[in-house]
Amino acid sequence: MIRSSFALALAFAGVIAPFPPATAADLSLAKVVIALKPDKNPEQMLEERKTLSEFLSKKLGKPVDVIVPLSSSVITEGFANGTVDLGYLSATDMVVAAKRNAGKILLAGEIDGHNYYQSYWLALKEKPYNKVEDLKGKPVAFASKTSTSGFLIPMWDLKQKGLLKDPKPEAYFGEGNIFYGTGYVSAVERVLNGQAEAAAVSYYVLDKDKHLTVEQRGKLKRVASQGPVPTHIIAIRSSISESDRKILLNALDSLNAKGNEELRDKLFTSKLVEVDAADHLKSIREALEFLGDAK
Repeated sequence: MIRSSFALALAFAGVIAPFPPATAADLSLAKVVIALKPDKNPEQMLEERKTLSEFLSKKLGKPVDVIVPLSSSVITEGFANGTVDLGYLSATDMVVAAKRNAGKILLAGEIDGHNYYQSYWLALKEKPYNKVEDLKGKPVAFASKTSTSGFLIPMWDLKQKGLLKDPKPEAYFGEGNIFYGTGYVSAVERVLNGQAEAAAVSYYVLDKDKHLTVEQRGKLKRVASQGPVPTHIIAIRSSISESDRKILLNALDSLNAKGNEELRDKLFTSKLVEVDAADHLKSIREALEFLGDAK
């Protein structure tokens, strides 16, 4: 009230008195609820929930609850009904949330200076495949029907190359030749045991020591790469006020500060940056439009 009266008095005197930038103390939320996409093992996510909660509670001076719902659709629903404030989502999940006007992009991951990465087709090293055209009519495995790098982008790429007009993968690979996994490893296992000739997965399945053993990776090669695959996103509930949005943005951006990088990468894999929402989601929107799954 004192601040408002003072500003009003200055306004009458012809003096503009801008308010100081909002700080954590100005956060209007009594509690912040953050939901993480359930894509890691439960024990690891339990530790990450505790770490993130403690870090942001200290930054914001408010309780922070970190939850891991059973599916990303619960996060979108939480945005819509006001029970979730922030969510860590794939770009595909973000398109769904934006379509419902439930969530907006706050920050996105940056990997090696880019806010996108590549999808790979993998095959056994001894196989004679060197490009995606070589896989026509062959049995293949997708990571899952909803995977961004393990289904959506590979299908979009086939369309971009003029190799596929029908949104069904059978139109290119053949009837009975399509397998869907429950993640990257399950798709690659189809290749390793001879059930599929190639698997669509993220680049890091082959390039990083993250999902497969050294022995498994040693048996595989990249047949083709496609992209861009937009990096994961920290989304914010659309109904959050602009003042609160800036406060939450500053708190999360502090994870990029020197000394916090290890914690940031453990939680969100990479550096967090602001991006243009339309540009970031362009390839995913086009893929969903082609496949007829835009929601």
